[in-house]
Amino acid sequence: MTLGQLFSGITDIPQELTERVVSGVTSDNREVEPGFLFVCVKGRSFDGHSVAAAMLEKGACAVVTERPLGLPAEICVNESRRLYPELLSAFYGRPTQKLCLGAVTGTNGKTTTVNLCAQITRALGHQTGVIGTVGCDTGKGLQYSHDGPPTTPEPRKLYYLFREMADIGTEYCFLEASSMALAQHRFAAESFAVGAFTNLTQDHLDYHGTMEEYYLAKRMLADMSRTMVINIDDEYGRRTADYCRMSGIQAVTTSVNTSGADYFAEFIRLHPHGAEFLLTCPEKQKSWVAKIPLTGLYNVSNAVQAAVMCRMMGFPMEDVLAALEKSPGVSGRLETIYQGKFTVIRDYAHTGDGLEKLLSTLRPLTKRLTAVFGAAGERDSSKRPEMGRIAAKYADRLIITTDNPRHEPQQQTIDDVRRGVPADKECEEFVDRKAAIYRALETAQPGELIALCGKGHEDYQAIGDENVPFNEREIVLDWLKSRGII
Repeated sequence: MTLGQLFSGITDIPQELTERVVSGVTSDNREVEPGFLFVCVKGRSFDGHSVAAAMLEKGACAVVTERPLGLPAEICVNESRRLYPELLSAFYGRPTQKLCLGAVTGTNGKTTTVNLCAQITRALGHQTGVIGTVGCDTGKGLQYSHDGPPTTPEPRKLYYLFREMADIGTEYCFLEASSMALAQHRFAAESFAVGAFTNLTQDHLDYHGTMEEYYLAKRMLADMSRTMVINIDDEYGRRTADYCRMSGIQAVTTSVNTSGADYFAEFIRLHPHGAEFLLTCPEKQKSWVAKIPLTGLYNVSNAVQAAVMCRMMGFPMEDVLAALEKSPGVSGRLETIYQGKFTVIRDYAHTGDGLEKLLSTLRPLTKRLTAVFGAAGERDSSKRPEMGRIAAKYADRLIITTDNPRHEPQQQTIDDVRRGVPADKECEEFVDRKAAIYRALETAQPGELIALCGKGHEDYQAIGDENVPFNEREIVLDWLKSRGII
């Protein structure tokens, strides 16, 4: 492919560069090889423009810049960050044109909703890809995120995955659209068949600054989607629905609390390991019985959104719900590790809202509830006391520990959470997360439920610059085996 072919229909480039052959496109100076096009992107800590000349010396066929640098093979554009995914899409042959894309955004529920959608379409006989927090599956099997990459991969990885899906005949792809991915324009000018908005609660303010900026980043998905499935039980969901209507975007609303939505769940019955409800669509004057292998009102909401997303892609609701009933669940989401004299579950709840939804669901299921949790290091510290307050509201016993401390002093993350815990609450602290889990197991009473919160599917702890192997499922099972319990 030549630079002229790559940039065709995107932007004009100097005539003398049009016949140069391009062998790759990247914004990462560490990836540049002879023949690569290097796109200079200015980030928070590094500006690609500072190494543009060095990239040409390294063999780059050209550099894309946002300002004239006086270099011999320079293509100057207005916004290189926005242009970057467009160039990658073109380089990989616009693979998303061969896929039916669905995307989910929101603070909580993205992973569950995306994976339920994929399980439904697969059960209905369609090869389906998934991109998200748990990992990526192009249609050949899930590759777990063992090293902690972002929820939505950086553009070069993202479009490589799309290309692989197109090459192997994958028909559908469901992905998690994080606020940072949307704000950083990691997607080209895609047109998602269906987008979904789950909810918005405090998170990532270390990056976005304010809740309004955080919301506006999430709302960007609506402008990229032909249809939006929106949870109107959430205040920001209602705003998003209003925005879609004013912008001419088809909005399909869902709810587990009100009959005023286009699709709503009623007569909900929650069980320890599942739920059943009636899914009603007033416009069609139809209701369907639905059963899911996940408990909790928030999982009913996730399941409703997944079902409606698939319905909006053209699948009959009867088939969708039949597939949903057979779902194996989602790794690290309300996952039971052990059930015997006591019960141990793990979940990805790592925000105040996430803890509230998880622990309020578990509270009625046990006489004694223990929460083992912590706050992530080098992330929004303002949410930490609220996490402590909410955990104390529902759990009988708190064991506060660490959760991906990174470079932040580990005791600091614990102290911040502890500030939200009432002084008279039964509470212990352990910097070592494994020691915290052992303490919960060693002191568990008959019938107690231990909730390991925050890590979910993750099998590492981010400590300093390292991702140290740390799998809570294995830790619990090894401890149980060593005691002869299993």
